[in-house]
Amino acid sequence: MNAPTAWSERCRLLAEPIVEACTVTPVAAGPAVLAREISKYLPDWSFREVLCRGGWYRLGGVLGGDGSRISDNLEQWASDALDERHGDMALLLEDHAGSALRATRLTGRTHYFAAATGSGGSTDFLQLEVEELQETWAQRLFAQGATPGTLDELVDARCNDCAGCGEADTRRCGTPIEAAHYQFRRLTHIGDLLASMRTQSLDAQPIHRFVADWDASSAGPATAFSNHWAVALREHLDRYRQTIVRATPVAAVTGEAPRFGAREGTSGLSLHAALLAFDRAVGYPMAWYFSLLTGKAVAHWVAVAVASDAAAGFSYLPDRDLMVVRQWLHRPYAF
Repeated sequence: MNAPTAWSERCRLLAEPIVEACTVTPVAAGPAVLAREISKYLPDWSFREVLCRGGWYRLGGVLGGDGSRISDNLEQWASDALDERHGDMALLLEDHAGSALRATRLTGRTHYFAAATGSGGSTDFLQLEVEELQETWAQRLFAQGATPGTLDELVDARCNDCAGCGEADTRRCGTPIEAAHYQFRRLTHIGDLLASMRTQSLDAQPIHRFVADWDASSAGPATAFSNHWAVALREHLDRYRQTIVRATPVAAVTGEAPRFGAREGTSGLSLHAALLAFDRAVGYPMAWYFSLLTGKAVAHWVAVAVASDAAAGFSYLPDRDLMVVRQWLHRPYAF
């Protein structure tokens, strides 16, 4: 990536008080209280929760059989232990045979908050990611009969029979070790990030086309992008050891997305009615199109049928929206 920009430096400075707000706010209070706490530290910024995504975990630490903490980093502990034995996994298993050492996991949810910067562009907003983490008991690292062949198999094994292991209810896999807590993950100016991402490749990424479609369609002037979308970010190193960022829009929908009320083969007035109903349910015009790009609620046949209706002289979309649909049909993309 390029050298830090003015926005990236500003986000770095803003992060410190947000970290403090996360530290002093109990999870039981909820994300709305966290947002208010952040506003005490940063009164010029108004963060609101847009989306919460859960169901993920990461590896935690290592605990002794008595609950004493051996390490906060399971992967590092296991890697060091294996290095001490010159990579001999069999020797590592032999040395710890019968050990009561237990792994832990951090189960989590990610809360996405947004705050407008005041410049008015669709991506001119700060996105704050805060993790809600809880450490839980996980598998015995050296359970009897376990024969992991790799480091990954050792540290990320699943235990399906804690009762058979004789563990007390308070130490069975998935049982919390301590109360959940908030942890700052990342603060990003989305527009600045997307601009930086354009330097990674000569071709625009799908997220750039998505934002361009948003601005070109009726959705852009109707509502703020950050009211309806969070941007999930992933990073990896390419073969030149350069950091590559991938961005995916995630609909800020609580629960299941609305169902699209038309079957394949529908056209004309019936299709138009289904489009309007879906847009109203989601809350902005052209919602059906953006749902088509990012999920399964709306199938690709809908775009084909809309363009076919227009070609037959029955055009119920504004010209700007029809243009976006036709461009997608000419050069489709999706996430």
